[in-house]
Amino acid sequence: MTDYESPFERQNVSRLTRDELLRRGLAGAVLLSSAGWLAGCGGDGDEASGVTGAAEEAKQGGTLRVGVTGGGAEDTVDAHKPTTKPDQARIVQLHEPLHRYNEKFEVEPQLAEEISADKADVWTIRLREGVEFHNGKTVTADDVIFSLRRIIDKDTASFGGAGLGSLDPNGMRKMDERTVRLTLKGPDVTIKDELGQYFNGIVPVDYDGKNPVGTGAFKFESFTPGQESRFVRNENYWRDGEPLADEIVIINFGDATARVNALLGGQVDAIDEVPFGQVPVIKRDERFKILESEQGSWRPFTMRVDAEPFKDVRVRQAFRLIVDREQMVNQALGGFGRIGNDLYAPFDPCYAKDLPQREQDLDKAKSLLQQAGQANMRIELTTGEIASGVVEAAQVFEEQARGAGVRVNVKKVDTGTFYGDNYLKWVFAQDFWGTRNYLQQAAAGSLPTSPFNETHWADPEPARYRQLIAQARTTVDDDKRCEILQDAQELEYNTGGHIIWGFISQVDAYSSKLVGLVPDRGTLPLNGYGFRHVGFTE
Repeated sequence: MTDYESPFERQNVSRLTRDELLRRGLAGAVLLSSAGWLAGCGGDGDEASGVTGAAEEAKQGGTLRVGVTGGGAEDTVDAHKPTTKPDQARIVQLHEPLHRYNEKFEVEPQLAEEISADKADVWTIRLREGVEFHNGKTVTADDVIFSLRRIIDKDTASFGGAGLGSLDPNGMRKMDERTVRLTLKGPDVTIKDELGQYFNGIVPVDYDGKNPVGTGAFKFESFTPGQESRFVRNENYWRDGEPLADEIVIINFGDATARVNALLGGQVDAIDEVPFGQVPVIKRDERFKILESEQGSWRPFTMRVDAEPFKDVRVRQAFRLIVDREQMVNQALGGFGRIGNDLYAPFDPCYAKDLPQREQDLDKAKSLLQQAGQANMRIELTTGEIASGVVEAAQVFEEQARGAGVRVNVKKVDTGTFYGDNYLKWVFAQDFWGTRNYLQQAAAGSLPTSPFNETHWADPEPARYRQLIAQARTTVDDDKRCEILQDAQELEYNTGGHIIWGFISQVDAYSSKLVGLVPDRGTLPLNGYGFRHVGFTE
């Protein structure tokens, strides 16, 4: 144990597998920075939601049918165990966490009216008054304690257990029927982010994951794994005037073409994840609309800083200057994205936006390579069909690199090989990550203790980066924490091993008869699969 590791940090990351982390990142691990949390805890969540006019335009009633990507025989309706996208869509109908993240990627109250802390290892949760579960039972402090203990119990194998690793099951105290005091294993400002994750919903003390009861806008009716699930209106939902629909039907689609055809043929009213090539087809049909959401998912090139030729920071700097980022977004993502600046977590309030935007500079790249003794370099780039746009980005980089005298051999391997024994060992490769904020992403991939430090990046000076991260985790004051994190980001920006050229957008589609869906910065599709405010115009 070192002085820059918290007592629970290693526990958190060691419980993650690559498969789980990818699901968390690409399928809903929307992690918010702490900035603004306390300031935003006292208001009405609906006021901050940004969903306006839906109730006035939409009629009450109707069945909303939604086509969702993937799923299979292992699908679940358990609040704390979502794996597939249909799982995610299901539990959002049924369950709600203490806070939520709105479409602006801002935190707002949900079941808790306030979460506060005097210091980073003691937190107090104050519940909203009068919220009921689907069975009519009022939500109390006992349910909160039960839910949190269930999530962190290793036997539960929950989705949020690793992120809540700083919780002490014996450090939870009921102060009164609506108040819980949490004493953590150690200081951790990220705990309040985790308490707002959609997969950390509050459930009753007698919860049955196969016959789920929650506080959500819709109640469980039926579920056939790998096929479809049905949910009906919660007549006692705590938000006035919601939900609008009488019923939600979530249908699994393993094939993208079948999903698009189901929308065009009228079998479903909305679908997630439209293939970029199908967007023009849907746009030409006035019966449907495209929903494009700016997100923080990224597809980096990864340079191993402990291996030649990337041991020399000048080579890493040169490779970052090779990239024409706008061309990369246009060609690799079909324009459905925006340029990056070699930093992740673009929605974090502490994002280092003042660092100069990197642009292609082939002359400077050539100069740096020559200084490093790497003029006319030849290098292999390992890639594969691991996520949309990845192989295309590799091909674009191959062309761009020629302008700096670098010959790139693009080696495409299958997904099993890419994430096989050589994963995290590739000298020059690619990967993909979902929306996270800085502290969570750093813990996952930028520390020596991180389970997926794919670049093998280490501090340019002894322990400096790790000291900054540890200090930020224990700093409750938002402004002070941002100062610390911006220093950490500058270290990665100057010496790190990622080329973060852009961020990909989420593209969904829906019937023009629907209202209430808006672009959403979170990772979940179709406005975060939150259909409580979605209704039909006819």
